[in-house]
Amino acid sequence: MYALIEFLGKQFKVEEGSSLKVPYLNEKVGSKVTVENILYLEDGKTKTVGKPFIKGKKIDAEIVSHGKSRKVVVFKFKRRKGYQVKNTHRDDYTILKFGKLGVQKKQTASKKSKTVDEKKVAAKKTVKKSTASKKTEVKTKSAKKEKE
Repeated sequence: MYALIEFLGKQFKVEEGSSLKVPYLNEKVGSKVTVENILYLEDGKTKTVGKPFIKGKKIDAEIVSHGKSRKVVVFKFKRRKGYQVKNTHRDDYTILKFGKLGVQKKQTASKKSKTVDEKKVAAKKTVKKSTASKKTEVKTKSAKKEKE
C-alpha cells in the first residue's frame, strides 16, 4: 500500500508507517501535518489516479525531527577571465512519519455556504443582464434621434 503525493512543490512516494525527508516546515516537533494533494493511491486491491488530485482523501503525518543536510559547494567560474567564486550552503529539512493512507475527509457545513454563494452569483448575473438591456435601449433611442 503506497501513495504518490505532492508536498511543498515536490512529489514523493509514501508508504504506510514510513518516514520521509521533506523541505523545512516551520512547526514544532510532534505536531501533526495533513497532506491533501494525493496524486495516486494504491491499497492492494484498488488503484486510484487523481485528476490532478484525489478528492475526499488525505494522509496524516507527524513531525519527528528537524535537521540540516550535508554541505553543498557552489563553484562558479569563467574560463580565461580569472573569475572564480566559491560558496557553500546547508539546506534545512524536516522528517515526517506517515500514518494511515487515504483517510476520508470529514464533510463540514460547507454545503450551506455554497448555496449562499450560488444565490449571490445568480443575483449578480440578473443585475448585469438588466443593466445591459437598458444600455442597448438607450443606444437605440439615441441612434433614432440622430437619424431624424
